[in-house]
Parts: sequence; structure tokens; C-alpha cells
Amino acid sequence: MTAQKIRANSVLPARRTPITLETADGLSLIGELAVPLDREPVATLVCLHPLPTHGGMMDSHIFRKAAFRLPALAGIAVLRFNTRGTWSEQGTSEGEFDNGVGEQFDVAAAIEYAEFHDLPSIWLIGWSFGTDLALMHGLDPVVRGVVLLSPPLRFSTDVHLADWAESGKPVHAFVPELDDYLRPEEARERFAAIPQAEVVGFPGSKHLWVGDAEKVLDEIVRRVAPSVPVPLPTDWDGPMEKADTSAYNAHNLAAYKDVPVPGPAQNPIKD
Repeated sequence: MTAQKIRANSVLPARRTPITLETADGLSLIGELAVPLDREPVATLVCLHPLPTHGGMMDSHIFRKAAFRLPALAGIAVLRFNTRGTWSEQGTSEGEFDNGVGEQFDVAAAIEYAEFHDLPSIWLIGWSFGTDLALMHGLDPVVRGVVLLSPPLRFSTDVHLADWAESGKPVHAFVPELDDYLRPEEARERFAAIPQAEVVGFPGSKHLWVGDAEKVLDEIVRRVAPSVPVPLPTDWDGPMEKADTSAYNAHNLAAYKDVPVPGPAQNPIKD
């Protein structure tokens, strides 16, 4: 079979199972677990998506690509889900967006699912709002550490940073040079409260990581599965499907235009 270029909508082989997460406060959340087709996973990513009020969901592009690629390319299991009240093409989770408060039960349900199903080396991967969820609610004994993509530190506080510092668990913050809310220099100052934290600046990158998914996935794999060679392959010589991602763009543009960002006030950085 001739090798094919891995593109944004390429879906590599994996065992993908729709799942339902049941929260302690009685909600059912839509999710999916993708695991390697022919081997046991070497690590597990539990993905916490950006703000649902601004289009964040389990299919936000980095998490979608992680699920499409990492089981085959890196042997990593990827668990994605929609937090309460969040829509994706797979369905809408019960409940309503709760500014990071009720979402504590959503994070706990995802971690519990991964633990109950004996998934190995559980890491939380938060993106934007999802980084706040990870810092506020993800310090669980079974969690190995966190990778934070575009952390705005809007909902999480110094108390949460102190808790992670005390835990000694790895904290990796990936901060775009041109982020809208928190840029590398300030991020290093804020994360100094966690002695073991690593702050990695990404030159030229922006908050949404458009065009940078490959770089981000390589650096995630480097930290959660150090035995896997990176950079990951950009071609695939086996079966490959193509996903239709048009529904996400149409939904986001229609549903979230001019919606104000909820939660604690924080002024975007002006260039």
C-alpha cells in the first residue's frame, strides 16, 4: 500500500467506542474512547476542552486530531468528552455550563472512567478553559500529571497552583507566543508558584493553535510517553479514513458569534 500524507481530517485505525460518563450529580455526558487497535496503550490522555460558550467541545481540533492519530502513531489512548451542556456532532451532554463549578463532577467522572477501565498512565490535557478545570479539579491520586495548552489562569487561583506544587506532579504549560490572554513571560512568573512546572513557549503560535497541531501533539507525546520517538510520522501506509469536519465550523460560527466570555474578568492582550 502506498503511503499517504496524514492530513487534518485523516482518521487512522483504532478501536473507537462511544461512551457515556455518569456524574456524581446525576448527569450523563457524551464521550468517546479511542485505543490502539493491536496493542495495549502506553499512556492515556483525558482531554478537557475549551469554553463551550465559544465553540469548545470534545472535537476541538487538537483533541480531534489526537483521537484520530495518537492510538495508531504513538500507542496512546485518548478519552474525549463534552462537559455539561456542551454540543458536538456526537451529541449534547446533559446539564448546563457552570463556569467551572459543576464541571468538577465532569472531570471526576472522566478520571473515574479511565481508572475503572484500567487505562494506564493517566494524564489530563487541558486547553484554555480546560486548563482551569485541570488545575482546579484534576489533582486526583491516579492522575500522573497535566499538560496545559494556552492556560489563561482565569478561573484557577493561587490556591490551586499551591496544591499542584505540593503534589510534586508534573505540570507542563504550552504557551503560545501570541496568546490572547497569557504569554510566555507572564506565564513563567505565574507558574513559578509550582517549582516543578515547565513553561514552554511556542514562537509564532496563537491561542487556538491553528496550523500548529502537529507541533503540539509531538510535544505532548514527548512528555506522556517518552519511549515513543518524535516527531511523529506525517505519512501512513495503512488503512485511512477521512472525517467530515464541516459541521463543527458551521455550528461554531452560527452559535457563538458575539458571545461574551463568561467568568472572571481578564482583558485580552492587545498587540
